[in-house]
This record gives sequence, C-alpha cells and structure tokens, in this order.
Amino acid sequence: MIALVQLLIKYALLEPFGVNTSLNGVGISILILATICIAAAGNIINDISDTETDAINKPNKLIVGKNISEKNAYNLFIIFNVTGVGLGFYLSHLVEKSAFFSLFVIVSVLLYIYATYLKRTLLVGNIIISILVALSLIFVGIFELLPSITSLNKQTQLTFFKVIFDYALFAFIINLLREIAKDIEDIDGDYKAGMNTLPIAIGRERSKNFLIILNFIPLLGIIYYINSSLYKQPIAVSYFLLLIVGPLIYNSIKLFTAKTKSEFHHISSVYKLIMLFGMLSLLLYKFVILN
Repeated sequence: MIALVQLLIKYALLEPFGVNTSLNGVGISILILATICIAAAGNIINDISDTETDAINKPNKLIVGKNISEKNAYNLFIIFNVTGVGLGFYLSHLVEKSAFFSLFVIVSVLLYIYATYLKRTLLVGNIIISILVALSLIFVGIFELLPSITSLNKQTQLTFFKVIFDYALFAFIINLLREIAKDIEDIDGDYKAGMNTLPIAIGRERSKNFLIILNFIPLLGIIYYINSSLYKQPIAVSYFLLLIVGPLIYNSIKLFTAKTKSEFHHISSVYKLIMLFGMLSLLLYKFVILN
C-alpha cells in the first residue's frame, strides 16, 4: 500500500497537472524502495518484539521463532534498515537537500523505539505509528515539491503539498482507529505480556465506546469535504459515499455490538479497506480539478 500510494501521488496527482517535481522515474523508485525497506525493517523488529503476544493472539501467524530464527530476523532487520537509510542518503543528495537524509534516520529510529517500548504505552505507540504511516505520503511531497520551489511556482507547489498533507491526515486518522481496534482484538495476549494499551487501561467496553466517538471524526470530515468540494462531481460523490462514508458508518454500527476477537478483527480489516479506497481516490483528483 505504501508503494501504491506513493506512485499515485506522483502519477495521478502531480504529473497530470504538470507540477514541477524533482524526481524522475528512477528517483521515485528509489524513494519507494527506501521507504518500504525501512517499513520492512520496522515490521521485522515488531515481529521480534511481539513473539510472546503473537503466540497468544496469532499463533497461526507466528513467524519469528517458528519459520525463521530470531538471529536471522535481526540480521534481516539490519539489512533492510541499512539499505533503506543508505538509499535515503543517496536520494537526499540527488535532490541536493542533504538535510532530508535525517528524515530516514528519524523514521528508522522511531520504528525501533515503537516496537521495543512505545507500543506498550497508553496511546503513544498508536499515535506514533499512525504519524509514521502519514509520513510515508508526506515524504513524496518533501522530495518532489520542496526542492523545486521557486518564486514563480511557490503557490502551486504549496497547494499540491496541502493536498498531500490532507491525504496524510486521513491516513493518520484511519490508521489510529485501526490500531485501537487491533488493541481491543489483541487484549488477551497484550495483557499477559504486560503491555498497557488502551483497552487494558480502561477496559474493552470503554475503549470500544471511545473508538465509536473517534470514528465520527473522519466520517464528518469526509461528509464536509463532499459537501464543500465534490457536490458538482456525481462520480466522485458516489465514490466517497459508497467506498468511504458507507464503510465508516458500517464500522460504527458493528462497533455497537462487537464483543468477540473475530468481530474486532473484521472491523480492523474494514479500516484497512477504507484506507485503501481513500488512497485510490487520488485517481479521481484530476477529474475533480478539471471539471
């Protein structure tokens, strides 16, 4: 999904409007590869740290210690991290913004701290990982738009950067909702591992009610966006109502009655689909602008 959304920002949002960008096809490929390598490293260290909880929550999906040794997992973690950060170093110099290299280092470090410590703390881990998901979108704006800003195109560059930021904000909110749903789903294993997630701190029922309230934030936001920006675009309106608003309402209804692990897993999966359809809406953007 990371690779898909970065490609969509490049080729469905920026290129069709002739926006001045800094990366060619090779450059965007390097950015995508660097991002997914660091994300892969984050997933690996997360699996290593989650061995105890996954043995309870997802025994059939346990990888580290079952399909691969912990030592080999650590080696892969190092390889992907070094590759991702190294590509980030090269890319930063390619756009002549060497300071941008620090972004890759910060993300890599935060993913490690999240997996080994922050995910055990109340809501902080959920917020941090959601910020990092949003950053995977913002990275495209940083590397494509900022190095190409001139006095003549500044307004255009910042306008498109704001569009990317809005999509990143959507990704942050939906991922945060999904993280909370996953915590409710995994409460048993997390409790035995000594974690302090939201459902452990305030209980499954209160966490569920909190998630219901939070669910209205993107729901009302998308409805406002449809009403203010898309009301003259029937295809775009239908897309957002059917594939984003509809599933958000569906999850709101399901949350009222959800009690079992499988029900919360289903809700989490729906949030993932909402995220996907939200990102795919970038394909509609040129039609919204041009009409």
